[in-house]
Amino acid sequence: MKKLIYISLLLLVFNCEEVVNIDLPTTEPKLVIDASLNWFDGTAGNEQEIKLTLSASFFDAEVPPANNAIVSVTDQNNNTFIFTEENNSGVYKTTSFIPEIDQEYTLTIQYNGDTYVGSEQLKSVTPVEYVEQNNEGGFSGEDIELKAYYNDPANEPNFYLYQFDTDIAVIPTYEVYDDEFTDGNQIFAFFTEEDLEAGDEVIIKNYGISEQYYNFMFLLLQQTTDNSGGPFETQPATVRGNCINITNPENYPLGYFRVSQANQYNYTVN
Repeated sequence: MKKLIYISLLLLVFNCEEVVNIDLPTTEPKLVIDASLNWFDGTAGNEQEIKLTLSASFFDAEVPPANNAIVSVTDQNNNTFIFTEENNSGVYKTTSFIPEIDQEYTLTIQYNGDTYVGSEQLKSVTPVEYVEQNNEGGFSGEDIELKAYYNDPANEPNFYLYQFDTDIAVIPTYEVYDDEFTDGNQIFAFFTEEDLEAGDEVIIKNYGISEQYYNFMFLLLQQTTDNSGGPFETQPATVRGNCINITNPENYPLGYFRVSQANQYNYTVN
């Protein structure tokens, strides 16, 4: 009889299911600004785009675009570049941008009755000179490691954003570097991926960035490392960018306005 009671209790325990509904806090959507204007070597830099979206709840499958905004960028010479939305996509484009090293640019966005502004200086970049490959890297001694070498200009503070793209990873790998202890030296950006094989192509993009953007990305990447997500996924704490809402400061935007000279180096793993 005792055995039958025990069996009945076990069946009762393991066959009970309870649906738990989690009430997540809801907030008004915020404007998310993805405004990275990149002047790649060998191009005129006149074609640029800015992506505007709205923040969404955690379980939403799609990110809603911010439509019908008025978007412009103005330089110190009072040149104004109008960005026009393409097919209600939230992507705003121009073909008239004029890039100039050390020029300061101001982004202005009018959306839903609010005006958002942000300013940034176009920073120069140092191109990658060559890539060194190590086939005995990682804890296993079998991972492929790449070092992208570049020559840092002397006697001036420099900050760099490196982006590594492969066919293996869905999300690019990002790294930021400064020259506080390496001023004027030849230094390298580091990349490794355990699934890299001979014949794989790695696209290395580096951008000249401001100290402010360096600090912004450093915090984002630190959170990414701690939580094993991508730098543009939902973060546990809000990292403020350089854009503000001058109409209603409490309704601040997310994202960043960046202007950079950029370089691309394509490397084939051997």
